[in-house]
Amino acid sequence: MRVSLHPAAPFRALRSYVCRAPGTFIWLAILFVTSVIVHQLSPETLESVLQRRSTNIHNLLLSPGRVLLTSALWLDGGGWPLYFLLFNVFHVPAERWLGTHRWLAVMGIAHIGATYLSEGVLALAIHTDAAPYSAVNTLDVGVSYALAGVAAVLTYRIPWRPARPVYAAGVLVFFALPLFDDLTFTDIGHFAAVLLGLACHPLTPQRNAAHAPTSLSSHS
Repeated sequence: MRVSLHPAAPFRALRSYVCRAPGTFIWLAILFVTSVIVHQLSPETLESVLQRRSTNIHNLLLSPGRVLLTSALWLDGGGWPLYFLLFNVFHVPAERWLGTHRWLAVMGIAHIGATYLSEGVLALAIHTDAAPYSAVNTLDVGVSYALAGVAAVLTYRIPWRPARPVYAAGVLVFFALPLFDDLTFTDIGHFAAVLLGLACHPLTPQRNAAHAPTSLSSHS
């Protein structure tokens, strides 16, 4: 028996996939635009642009709200295609499962909490002369704290409970290993984001809601 595929079917499937995680794809679109801008700027101009959006100690004291938001709209290091893949692996299922508002809450907790904790450790290092005073202007932009927190909270989405500690341990080990090799404040931030993500269990759907037929259909 021959089964014909309507020409519009792939487009409808793609639209459905995107619309079920709107926050993730809006964020990816913004990151795509800023990534294009990054490649058009000279190194000196780029450093100036990123410094104004960095969640370093200096900027957090002057305009915390602005830099906490704008720092998550720029990528420093890995290219956009890599984050497109990572967002689809972690953010898409998390947003569908949690809903956009709770997904945003988890990301905010991880991003803001890890930023203040890591910069607090750096401030202490500066105060004790373990780091130079110039570190108050250290460049710190990107999406990795929120990504680490979301990767951690997905522990509670695993339906087979015995597998949850294994997944959580894998995430913890992945982000803990850098703590023992040339430690940086961002390594501390990533590990803190994972712990904060694991602490977001109260924001996850209840068991009966998570396994209701409507929820199962929305996760397929």
